[in-house]
Amino acid sequence: MHIKEVCLEGFKSYAGRTVVPGFDPLFNAITGLNGSGKSNILDSICFVLGITDLRAVRAASLQELVYKQGQAGVTKATVSIVFDNSDRARSPLGYEDSAEITVTRQIVVGGRNKYLINGHLAQPSRVQTLFHSVQLNVNNPHFLIMQGRITKVLNMKPPEILSMLEEAAGTRMYEMKKESALKTLEKKQNKVEEINKLLDDEILPALEKLRKERCQYMKWANGNTELDRLKRFCIAYEFVQAEKVRESALSDVKQIQGKIVELDESTEKLKADIDEMDKNIATLTAEKEAKLGGEMKVLSDKVDKLSHALIKETSLMDNQEETLRSEEKAAEKILKNIEDIKRSIVERDAAVKNAEDGASDMSKRAEDLTKEIDDSEKEYQGVLAGKSSANEKKCLEDQLRDAKAAVGEAESGLKQLTTKISHSEKELKEKKAQMKSKRDEATAAEKELKARTKDLDAIKASMGSINYGEGQMEALQKDRSTEVEVVQKLKDKVRALSGELGNVNFSYQDPVKKFDRSKVKGVVARLIKIKDSSTATALEVAAGGRLYNVVVDTETTGKQLLQNGGLKRRVTIIPLNKIHTGTIPDRVQQAARRMVGAENVTLALELVGYDEEVKNAMAYVFGSTFVCRNMEAAKEIAFNREVGSTSVTLEGDIFQPSGLLTGGSRR
Repeated sequence: MHIKEVCLEGFKSYAGRTVVPGFDPLFNAITGLNGSGKSNILDSICFVLGITDLRAVRAASLQELVYKQGQAGVTKATVSIVFDNSDRARSPLGYEDSAEITVTRQIVVGGRNKYLINGHLAQPSRVQTLFHSVQLNVNNPHFLIMQGRITKVLNMKPPEILSMLEEAAGTRMYEMKKESALKTLEKKQNKVEEINKLLDDEILPALEKLRKERCQYMKWANGNTELDRLKRFCIAYEFVQAEKVRESALSDVKQIQGKIVELDESTEKLKADIDEMDKNIATLTAEKEAKLGGEMKVLSDKVDKLSHALIKETSLMDNQEETLRSEEKAAEKILKNIEDIKRSIVERDAAVKNAEDGASDMSKRAEDLTKEIDDSEKEYQGVLAGKSSANEKKCLEDQLRDAKAAVGEAESGLKQLTTKISHSEKELKEKKAQMKSKRDEATAAEKELKARTKDLDAIKASMGSINYGEGQMEALQKDRSTEVEVVQKLKDKVRALSGELGNVNFSYQDPVKKFDRSKVKGVVARLIKIKDSSTATALEVAAGGRLYNVVVDTETTGKQLLQNGGLKRRVTIIPLNKIHTGTIPDRVQQAARRMVGAENVTLALELVGYDEEVKNAMAYVFGSTFVCRNMEAAKEIAFNREVGSTSVTLEGDIFQPSGLLTGGSRR
């Protein structure tokens, strides 16, 4: 394999594209005037071969290899070497089928550096392996023998000559790989020792502790299983008891229904008795009224015939004294009437004597009146004797006394019946209330019975649908144990994360009475919402310690919290009215997007969501950092003079304009 042609563009003195063809497979010489760029062609070949000592190509940095260091508008240097690979015996490993091999190296002002093999991107190690396989190691101190170093080569010591021969024979590459492998083995051995130490000091004790906890857990699980079994027994016992209660309730319901029927029958009997008593009372009342009314009517008729005064006296016979007084008054009135009648008879006798000749009929009338007077006198004598009539054996006073006694007995019987009726009605109401409550209890018991029967049918159906086989319970318990272990691991992880995120929780007490808690907005980490989860690591690195700062409305609120808030840890407070945002200007953002592409760089502030009221705090935390998709874009953003801003990759590597780099493994 030998050089066929060299193409330079923007490398040192070659501003435009320059192709140098016609290389001989064995010997080549480059001639020209001073300053024409002869040495630059050799430098370009060394540049492509991957030289690390830039002093050999007369440069202090890669940027100096660009035409006029990028000051003339040329911002990158590209060198391509086309190798003739027609000799398959001396072809590099893996490229035996390629007639030509084109190796290109390109650098951009700002530090970007890349290799291409046959137009495809390649890592520098891959390019070095390609050249080492054909005994080309540009970093060998004897690869280039410059003018004036021939004598030094002739005076070399044996080890140096051996090194040169190994390099020429191609075995040096394997020596270097061997040294690299030994160093790697040493590092791995150190790592293994650290891991063993970590195992002995931390992991094994933790495992022992976990084993003990597992034993305790198994005991707890067995106890829990036993508890479940006992619970099932308890449920079964409660079900049996409930069945007994249901049966007793049904029997009680039947008894109550029997009692209700008996009460209904007794109620009907009481109603019949009450009706019969009402009829008896009505009969007695009618008899009493008929008896007393007939006698009084007879007396009244008789007294009416005697005098109107006797009628008035008989109407007041309810009271004995009044009756006696009325009878005495009536007797007096009768005497007066008799006197009046005698006077009228005398007058009439005189009138009869005077009209004796022409009034024969008057004599008859007088005789009739005389008879009537005699009858009235007889009646009057009977009344004075205390008899209602001549045929009566008892006197009127005895009859009144007997009538009053009968009325008293009837009234006492009526009162007893009334009392008995009211007592029966009261007892009937109580029995009705008891019957209603018993009916409600019976209805509730029937409903509960139906619900329990329905639950029992559902349980029987579900038990019938369970396909249980031998060993299934043990397999399920084993699966449960596995799942419990997974859950425990997740819980441990949650506890660990909670410990790591302890700074996110911010608690305080009111510094003053009636303190408005809306003035304290909260921790920055709780005020943001990440739009793309793939940028979470980059945003966390970009925010740094500011992620756990506390946002408040004014510096007065922050002062009150620091003095009287009872804070349990040190905090940094961001007052919204005083904070300086420090956001990257728009022109710098546009320049960054032009430089590496808008899809490769984004301002960290644009990757989080937040409320408008905390905009200044978010700008202070995220406004001064770019998030880049890859490391090359981050380098170019950080080290470019026009942009010169801090950049963070998605993996959390930080590039600062001062040249400070931070990266590596992150939790």
